[in-house]
Amino acid sequence: MRFVPRCAAVALLALLGACGEKKTDTAPPAPATVAVVTATPGSVTLNSELPGRTEASRIAQVRARTAGIVLKRVYTEGGDVKAGEVLFRIDPAPFQASYDSAQAAVAKAEANLAQAELKVKRYKPLLAAQAVSQQEYDDAVTAQKQAAADLATGKAARTTAGLTLGYATVTAPISGRVSRALVTEGALVGQGEATPMATVQQLDPIYVTITQSSTEVLKLQRALAEGKLKNAGTKREARVTLVTEDGQVYPHAGRLLFSDVSVDETTGSVSMRAEFPNPQRVLLPGMYVRARLEQGVNDAAITVPQQAIVRTNEGSTVLIVGADNKVISQPVTANANDGNNWVVSSGLKGGERIVVEGFQKAKPGATVNPQPWKGPVGTAPVANRPAQ
Repeated sequence: MRFVPRCAAVALLALLGACGEKKTDTAPPAPATVAVVTATPGSVTLNSELPGRTEASRIAQVRARTAGIVLKRVYTEGGDVKAGEVLFRIDPAPFQASYDSAQAAVAKAEANLAQAELKVKRYKPLLAAQAVSQQEYDDAVTAQKQAAADLATGKAARTTAGLTLGYATVTAPISGRVSRALVTEGALVGQGEATPMATVQQLDPIYVTITQSSTEVLKLQRALAEGKLKNAGTKREARVTLVTEDGQVYPHAGRLLFSDVSVDETTGSVSMRAEFPNPQRVLLPGMYVRARLEQGVNDAAITVPQQAIVRTNEGSTVLIVGADNKVISQPVTANANDGNNWVVSSGLKGGERIVVEGFQKAKPGATVNPQPWKGPVGTAPVANRPAQ
């Protein structure tokens, strides 16, 4: 009877011993591995992405410059035309008649002038021989001058008639793309006003009107004045790139032409104009675009990959791995981008190890195993550009 309890006691002691051995052999978990980059100051060109609208570099309204009936539309709507190319023909019959009449009046005036000149030429020696009176000679000279004036008037009338006849052929004032016709054959145009007939817009090059808030302009000017930024170049040399409505980068770079001299009172913004090549006519007037404008160079800028920035309602932060490999949350300010990187304007001094991958393992206060970040798949490791 005593043997059974003694055996139970031995088994219980053996079980407790096994549990104790298991607890003693359990090792602490290894630190989580995270990918980091070292924040290094470098030279970065700061770009501002600003809203803009495209507009034709030249716009000409084609209007009827004389009254008449439209006989024919010659051009193809929506096509490209060259300066001087015929667009419409207005019935020229009445204008041709007026021109012919003016031409006949000129011929008559030339004949009268020739007759008056011959009379003066005959009277001159007769006056010396006192065969005619001074009054008769003076009358002949006066008639000659009147005939010359009539000829000048006739020529002016002929020129006017020729211009009116020319206006019956409506041509393109500039080269560009022509709109749909605003009048049809048989329409009476130019009666009392210059009737609009079409519009020609030059699309290559094309303008982009950009707006930037006056606050941002002041910040930029202050940073340049304090030496925090260097000028990216003269206004003529400033490089501008476009992002179209579908999010694609426009393949041709443009140049900034000018910045307005005043601030729009209704919007508080400053307007700028950039010029872009448009050989394929991809950009059409009225398109909404985003313009990336080079506005300054920061020789001591700190950039970090975009995924390293954690944005919340409280602001932006990065995770820093300290010297003891413990994670620290650091607030930063990053409002400008440089390609796939954010430019950190405050919060970092340089030399910090920034967590890029492994956020779910890197909680503030946790110990981690930092490893150099190798960058996205298929790309070379990311490194900040050295200061120039």
